[in-house]
Amino acid sequence: MMPSPHSRGFISSLSIARSISGCLLILCFSCAFADHTDDKPGIPVSDESSTSGIAESISDPSNTNEKASLHGQFTNVYQWHDSFKAPYTGANSLTPQRTHAQTNDLTLYAGIRLWQGGELYINPEIDEGFGLSNTLGLAGFASGEAYKVGKAYPYLRFQRLFFRQVINLDGEQYQVESAANQLAGSRSSNNIVFTAGKLSVVDIFDTNSYAHDPRSDFLNWSILDAGAFDYAADSWGYTYGAAAEWNQSRWTLRGGLFDLSKIPNNEHLEKDFRQYSLIGELEERHDWLGHPGKFKLLVFDNRGYMANYSDAVKLGLETSTTPDVALVRHFNSRKGLVINLEQAFNPNIGMFARASINDGSKEAFEFTDINKSVEAGLSIRGGSWNRPNDTVGIAGVINGISDKARTYFASGGLGILIGDGQLVHYGTERILEAYYSTQICPNARISLDYQHVDNPSYNQDRGPVSIIGFRFHAEL
Repeated sequence: MMPSPHSRGFISSLSIARSISGCLLILCFSCAFADHTDDKPGIPVSDESSTSGIAESISDPSNTNEKASLHGQFTNVYQWHDSFKAPYTGANSLTPQRTHAQTNDLTLYAGIRLWQGGELYINPEIDEGFGLSNTLGLAGFASGEAYKVGKAYPYLRFQRLFFRQVINLDGEQYQVESAANQLAGSRSSNNIVFTAGKLSVVDIFDTNSYAHDPRSDFLNWSILDAGAFDYAADSWGYTYGAAAEWNQSRWTLRGGLFDLSKIPNNEHLEKDFRQYSLIGELEERHDWLGHPGKFKLLVFDNRGYMANYSDAVKLGLETSTTPDVALVRHFNSRKGLVINLEQAFNPNIGMFARASINDGSKEAFEFTDINKSVEAGLSIRGGSWNRPNDTVGIAGVINGISDKARTYFASGGLGILIGDGQLVHYGTERILEAYYSTQICPNARISLDYQHVDNPSYNQDRGPVSIIGFRFHAEL
């Protein structure tokens, strides 16, 4: 049961006060116990984050093959937007009044080596807070730290529990560093990796060095991941499944089978895999003028009980009611395609781009209400202004929906994140995001983020809206 608007405001004020106190406490703790890499030559900094500190492993750091490791992180995201033009508002609209929201999450990453190449990981997480408008109103939602389920008080979930087996083949040997969900050890460049358990699909698929982590780079959903990639997930973004990766020196072939929700956009997963998602991805690695780059081609097929938008609209006309996808679901298939590119220009500047499309005749199953999406952006490290651990990012994305989806939403239908009650004047949802992330101590960073959204939820009658965000992130 959600709190009333009045109690919600009071709870939010208390939550902000708690979060500020928590940020200060974690900041002091992380800076006091930071692992200064300057004092530990030969231990590389993780490429997955621009934070220079890496938490101590509970194993002997001189051992090149860790037996066990323990890492942690805390992230607070606060976002605010001013009032904006909105002649009408529906059940899934972004509220047009001035408002704010915040989220907090505290995660523990524990791993243990079971045998040669065999690793087991568990990630308990404490979450609290809400996205803007309860994570509704934007197809490309504004915060990747906001789940579809929000709560006013902290609650515990075990988001990941998975097993990984690495089988070394041949090729050059290299050292894998200690990091979250990664044990330090040696690995050959040619290998096979099996992963199974509870995890996030985008831990493995559709990754990008410059736009993929809401704790360190961009925040918008449709910039972090391909907007039309309707990947299997519960309301928190995790699922059960398995994936295999065949890695060679210049390419990787991946494939996976993952569990869909019992019903689209649901908190509960279909544990017997009666509804499932098949995913395949080919990754090519190259050098361009001496600088690394990657090109990825991903295909997916969701198979489960889902509605055709036309069937929902037809039933609504026959019964003189608002179309409802829940009334016309049957077993069907929904396919999609993603192209993903990243390219470094020099040690400080890199670019990325994604293009994605899916079957727009059927409802979105898990991610968000996007049928086609194109994004591009730049990531710039601060070496040129003597802040090598700072990062500036700027990106733009254009999201769209199919004609059948437009008709459904124009008739008053509701989707996963959007539904203004009508859609008279359709326009592509256009989002510009920019952030500056600065290191305040070896294990902590703060970021300022700005997003400008034209045609929120594809509606030219509402908006534009500007969203200002603040992020605090610490690793222990």
